[in-house]
Amino acid sequence: MKKTFFQPYIVAVALVFLSTLAGSCKKLIAIPPSPPSQIAESQQFGDSSTTMTAISYAYSYVAMSVAGFGYSDAKIPEATGLSSDELLYNNGGDLDMTGFYGYALTNLNSDVSTLWTSPYTSLYNVNSVIAGVSNNPALSGTFRAQATGEMQVMRALYYFNLVNLFGGVPIVLTPDYKVNAVLPRASADSVYDRILADLTSAKQNLTMAYPSSGHIRPNQLVAMALLARVYLYRQQWQQAYDAASAVISSGQYSLVTDPNKVFLDGSTEAIWQLPAKTAYYEVAEAHDFSSQYGAAPFYPVTRYLLNAFEPGDLRMKDWLGQFVLNGDTLYYPYKYKNAQSNSPTTEDVMILRLAEQYLIRAEASAELGNGAAALADLNIVRARAGLPPSTANAGSQSAVLNAIMHERQVELFTEWGHRWYDLKRTGLAATVLSAEKTGWTTDAALYPIPMAQLQSNIYLKQ
Repeated sequence: MKKTFFQPYIVAVALVFLSTLAGSCKKLIAIPPSPPSQIAESQQFGDSSTTMTAISYAYSYVAMSVAGFGYSDAKIPEATGLSSDELLYNNGGDLDMTGFYGYALTNLNSDVSTLWTSPYTSLYNVNSVIAGVSNNPALSGTFRAQATGEMQVMRALYYFNLVNLFGGVPIVLTPDYKVNAVLPRASADSVYDRILADLTSAKQNLTMAYPSSGHIRPNQLVAMALLARVYLYRQQWQQAYDAASAVISSGQYSLVTDPNKVFLDGSTEAIWQLPAKTAYYEVAEAHDFSSQYGAAPFYPVTRYLLNAFEPGDLRMKDWLGQFVLNGDTLYYPYKYKNAQSNSPTTEDVMILRLAEQYLIRAEASAELGNGAAALADLNIVRARAGLPPSTANAGSQSAVLNAIMHERQVELFTEWGHRWYDLKRTGLAATVLSAEKTGWTTDAALYPIPMAQLQSNIYLKQ
């Protein structure tokens, strides 16, 4: 099936087709000759059953597609891993990926285009559900609140990644293509304000219970966990501490003692994880990062990441694979191991997990001047990795913060761009990356808006 991208401002997805997902996905993103200005709500949102079709579609993990969940292609960990100091690129056939490592991106880069178009295409479905359930008399108030809250969390996730990859971006809140077609860039602060507004509202709309089996559809704690991350990025330390504490103290999650089992379906560490099963593999990261059929891995890790692991760290043993090439050992990300679809275990794509919440609370504690509390949370994560307590001096804020940044590097590598985002938000990107690689400039901190987007919307500026 040909992979086709459309500008997010003019995509008109006919949600009435959602019940025919087994058919060609091309019709789900095709623009009809006379695009409708509104959805046939009486059909798609006529009752809770048909509405659930659209909701479930937002979580569908469709390999090599811009439909469903917008991050089912591993592009974020690949691109940001190259942009930071996590990954090298080993002739995988996608020459556009080399631009991320050497800071030579242009607005014609196809992978940059994917990082922009995939979430915006998925946002169309999210916004359509929010609009379709709003004040809908055919749906109960409880159902409307749950559906709205879920989609607000999903929308916040998309905008969180968009703003960290591109800076200020257009804030699309409606399925009306005529409105969206002429939206300018909003400021980064405005995007964060939108994210916080969505998550704050979602926290009120959702309950503590997951609405279905597993941790697929967000509950209130999913909103809180993402809020904790956003507060941390906005340097709202007390709010970050409080939100992370609410998740940790809820009693719903616990760290998995065996690192090899963290990313399995049903993981006790999972706050939010989506089923990921395709005809060829499960999670895209397993397919793209692993060594297959005797070939060298496309994305070996850098010596900087390799050297960051302490002796005895179980994460190096369990989360890195090895491949011997011409007598040299290449290490590659191996958190997800099911590169084929016939694995005896089932892995889900992990969006939010408990270990990050401990590290968020640790950093917030350190910034609030409580080094002892920060190290206590840090050491919980280290203990799972088989490491002794940190030797950082609790009375030195800089020492504690350095220890936390180091722990984030080895705990969260190649997950959701954490390392790339951390280097930028802490102001360390220029110092760290200019010392490790060539080509770094301040312009490299943000990816360019794709040329096709600039051409389709004269109000959108680079």
